Amino acid sequence: QVQLVESGGGLVQPGGSLRLSCAASGSIFSINFMGWYRQAPGKQRESVAHIISGGRTTYADAVKGRFTISRDNSKNTVYLRMTSMKPEDTAVYYCRSFGAAGEYWGQGTQVTVSS
Repeated sequence: QVQLVESGGGLVQPGGSLRLSCAASGSIFSINFMGWYRQAPGKQRESVAHIISGGRTTYADAVKGRFTISRDNSKNTVYLRMTSMKPEDTAVYYCRSFGAAGEYWGQGTQVTVSS
């Protein structure tokens, strides 16, 4: 079992920045993939960024150059640094893990980009 808890969402103005955190607990030794996803109203959930155990990162085209995924193994936490934010970044952001213990999702955190 893996538990994921997201935090850091909120309201930000266009052009602003925000950092999301995803704290993992439980069978974290089994995790080899951590990713951030988002779902806007009326749209399907989409991948934003992910990081694998070797440290390689991948980003959606819509966020390349603006978002950065990173991890702190000492805190069992993955971060998503979001900069130059746009109204179209508004969504509920979810953390996902995958590994030997299976696939897990966090409860989500709302991010709203608006003036």
